[in-house]
Amino acid sequence: MEYWEEINKKLKPWIDTDLNKTVVDLFAGCGGLSLGFEANGFKTVGYEMDEQATNTYNKNLIGECFNEKLTIETTYPKADIVIGGPPCQPFSVGGKQLGLKDSRDGFPIFLSAIRQLDPEVLLFENVRGMLYKNKWYLKEVIEELESLGYYINYALLNAVNFEVPQNRERVIVIGSKQKINLPRKVSRKVTAGQALGELAFQFDEDSKFFTESMDRYVANYEKASKCINPRDLYLDRPARTLTCRNLAGATGDMHRVRLKDGRRRRITVREAARLQSFPDWFEFSGTETHQYNQIGNAVAPNFAYHLALNIKNHLIGEAENNYIITEHEQLKLFENEAVYQSR
Repeated sequence: MEYWEEINKKLKPWIDTDLNKTVVDLFAGCGGLSLGFEANGFKTVGYEMDEQATNTYNKNLIGECFNEKLTIETTYPKADIVIGGPPCQPFSVGGKQLGLKDSRDGFPIFLSAIRQLDPEVLLFENVRGMLYKNKWYLKEVIEELESLGYYINYALLNAVNFEVPQNRERVIVIGSKQKINLPRKVSRKVTAGQALGELAFQFDEDSKFFTESMDRYVANYEKASKCINPRDLYLDRPARTLTCRNLAGATGDMHRVRLKDGRRRRITVREAARLQSFPDWFEFSGTETHQYNQIGNAVAPNFAYHLALNIKNHLIGEAENNYIITEHEQLKLFENEAVYQSR
């Protein structure tokens, strides 16, 4: 079975009536994280302020997503699990770095939901900077969660180690009223070529090819950035990280396929979706730019599937022999700068 055929079958929403657990997904985007949970039988309820991303969620998932800007006063339906990817304004070096006192930050909203719902399990994801220059803030958030009675584990995980054809590092923080593990890496690696299949070699009159001036711009960009290899998509390895910028933005860093005749073509929305492990049946709403942005901002659904499976196993008591623990004691490494600088 080809990779995309596997994903099309594996990542299908369903409700496990025996499990009977509801997930609230905050800052849900187009539903990548929720899709991983629904593919494990969880019920989901999403909250997202972007209208087109909300439409995408509601078009594809069983659960309902509310198009709403969250505040610390927002009330939620009863839920067993709270997940999300809170935005983090305090991470700006040029900002005031007020932490949990910063009204622009999503973590006070996430924490208010935890206080209100008192879920069995919580999970949030964020950028790798949360483990490095912003470690002070992660520590602040974790201490607050611990004060609410949660045991916390966290790690920097790469989606490529969870059957996603893309190198995509994210800090994953998971908490429970009982000790909980993080998922073990999957040994299988999926390449961009395995994900795209014949799509990589197809084009039509709507395909966006680089012009000669764009090729010159890219050459200058790569020379200035001391790029050893062109930043084209290599089909024999996983893709580099997909972002809103390199999907819908500047040419120099844009994700593109080099065809056999030497021409370079910008990857399509469907190709970008496959590299993020979205099934082919998953439809995105809005303009092409809206769709690229939804994909670039999303949690890769197959990565989310493994995170959700880990939580499901924890809830039904089957995790003990299947997953390794990343101890919260790692937090003490925050005081050892040399450890992080050596990575």
